[in-house]
Amino acid sequence: MTVGFSGEVAEYYAKFRRGYPEQVLDFLQEYFALSPEDSVLDLGCGTGQLAIPLAPRVRAVIGMDPEPDMLRLARKAAGERGVRNATWVLGADTDVPSLGALLGHKSSLAMTVVGQALHWMRHDELFRGLLPSFRVGGGIAVISNGTPLWLQDSAWSRGLRTWLERHFDTELTASCGTADWDRLRYAQSLEDAGFSDLRSTTVSYTAELTIDQVIGGLYSAIPAEQLPTAENRPAFEDGIRAALPHDEPFPEHVHVSVLVGRVG
Repeated sequence: MTVGFSGEVAEYYAKFRRGYPEQVLDFLQEYFALSPEDSVLDLGCGTGQLAIPLAPRVRAVIGMDPEPDMLRLARKAAGERGVRNATWVLGADTDVPSLGALLGHKSSLAMTVVGQALHWMRHDELFRGLLPSFRVGGGIAVISNGTPLWLQDSAWSRGLRTWLERHFDTELTASCGTADWDRLRYAQSLEDAGFSDLRSTTVSYTAELTIDQVIGGLYSAIPAEQLPTAENRPAFEDGIRAALPHDEPFPEHVHVSVLVGRVG
């Protein structure tokens, strides 16, 4: 069931994965007309980067993820922020039909949001399976939270990618659902599944990363079985520091894209 985001990787994910700009949440609330009476599903919720800030805008949030450690940390973060209307459910996209049975097969969801996780899922089947779950005007939001650290258009990112490819002896080309062509195929899949009024928007900003944030973000994306051991981590991190072409901070131009579609 898991995809490698367990143990220490989940801890790094909770600490270093960026959240989502408030403009993204505002866009979702306006498009789906979210209200205090609504329930939403965050599928592939991770450690709650979307579910937790969405919770104050609706009646209830269901955070669903296949990694128990992710859910444990999401529950902890929700408690620390005083969020009491979030429910954390162990499951993947293939478990959505079972969730529908749990909800009583009612067309009640206002939104299912998938943030930076759709590339792990069978999206064609997922979109078709979710269609009956929504109230009128409800639907799906697909969000990509910026290009992976090692695929960005900057000298430091290219240096990081070159070093990682040499270290892991592999070519790093997977866009993780963040490329333009990913959004095009997701949009076509939504339309084919029966969703309409498709819209998209992008929220852009620039962040400055420390070397610890670069390394922590990287550790949050390495499968647990490939994460360097504690004794090997200092040498691994020294290699990254040597590969980056200049001193920190490292500028990151983040483009958060949102694709939405809804039922009539």
